[in-house]
Amino acid sequence: MADFRWRLVTFDIDGTLTRGHGWRTIAVHTGRLPAFEATDARYRRREVGEDAHLRALLNLAKGHTTAEIAQILEATPKVAHIADAVRALRRRGSRVALLSHNPDYVCDWYRRRFGFDDAEGTPGTRLRGPTILPYGRVHADKGAGLARLLARAGVAPTEAVHVGDGRADARIFPRLGGGIALNSRLPEVRAAADAVLETDDLRKIVPVLARLVPHRSPI
Repeated sequence: MADFRWRLVTFDIDGTLTRGHGWRTIAVHTGRLPAFEATDARYRRREVGEDAHLRALLNLAKGHTTAEIAQILEATPKVAHIADAVRALRRRGSRVALLSHNPDYVCDWYRRRFGFDDAEGTPGTRLRGPTILPYGRVHADKGAGLARLLARAGVAPTEAVHVGDGRADARIFPRLGGGIALNSRLPEVRAAADAVLETDDLRKIVPVLARLVPHRSPI
């Protein structure tokens, strides 16, 4: 629609499209729940940074095949009507993308499953055949992924909006025309957002975006 302002809408995955952290579900199915809980607790206490936490999460999938992880992703509890929301935004002229710390094989699964136009996650997945090998050093950098999404879409930052729930998402909000905290429990994320929404139905994001007016000077 001509009056819809957002040419690019980006979504986080874990805690935004999923109910709870998606890597917790992976940890349960791979028998590595204690490892997940340990790194999650250390990160919440700010004892480790994003890079170390991300490496620990990605290594929960080591030794498993991408097909096995795909089955877990299908079983992961998610908010309702993801594909419907994507279609509704595309009908309004938006390009809809994923902006996540997840590895390529997770982002690609969500992109195919729900019809997202594009995705940016953490590169560097190493495979032996279909088997996922351990990660070495990783760098959690949503900002770089955002820059690539904007460039591919040919969209100015003021024409884009991000939807997420975590600290990394809060840092993305001021770089764009707007940010929505979706189902976030973190006060600093809610405070950084232009709108706060709690819902299990992703379609409800569409009228919120229709009302949202870009008002920032992106940094």
